[in-house]
Amino acid sequence: MRQFGLIGYPVIQSFSKMYFTEKFATESIEAAYELYPLETIDLFPGLINSKPLHGLNVTIPHKQAVIPYLDELDETAAEIGAVNVIRFLREENQLRLKGYNTDAIGFENSILPHLKPGHRKALILGTGGASKAIDYVLRKNGLVTQFVSRTSSPGQLTYEELTDDMIQEWLVVVNCTPLGMFPAVEGFPPIPYQGIGNNHLLYDVVYKPEETVFLKKGKAQGAATLNGLEMLWGQAAAAWEIWNQ
Repeated sequence: MRQFGLIGYPVIQSFSKMYFTEKFATESIEAAYELYPLETIDLFPGLINSKPLHGLNVTIPHKQAVIPYLDELDETAAEIGAVNVIRFLREENQLRLKGYNTDAIGFENSILPHLKPGHRKALILGTGGASKAIDYVLRKNGLVTQFVSRTSSPGQLTYEELTDDMIQEWLVVVNCTPLGMFPAVEGFPPIPYQGIGNNHLLYDVVYKPEETVFLKKGKAQGAATLNGLEMLWGQAAAAWEIWNQ
């Protein structure tokens, strides 16, 4: 039986386990999918040495930290600087690990149908591994991007620096933080929502709950809204293709 799984911390709420467990059952695939909570990435070598794994998904906080443990990155993952899929290649008793980023595939396929001609500038809330894929996709499709975080850094705004006038100019806003994710559903990014209008598109990579406070606040101002569920379906399907190359 082929073994797959997810590393991250914590990994209690896992779309991937649900998706692949159901896929294996309905398609009669001889495979299993398990969760591997790694509090620190230095536990990764012990995991891969103790399990006959065929592929892994990677979630927060390890999408960037896992890269030094890999033998190779595909071109997209290398440009993004974050990995969410690992393929295990075994040849002549030698194990090689290759990293990919299917977050970019899932995000691009889900957001492109909703981008309008006026959507030329995007705020990316958060600077973790998922934000790198979002930035890559938006720039690839001609948008100017700006990272926003709690802390100040070169080329990066803080939430306190955002004004009503700025938010009116940046018509795409993507939340890449876990704020508002189950079970802490009351959380939301502290942006000036009063500056949002009906030309805005708000996208939340969080999928549980289906409508976060971030999306509710945007919708109340007339914005179009999307959650991260379609992105997750897309990245999972792409991961399966990679594992079966």
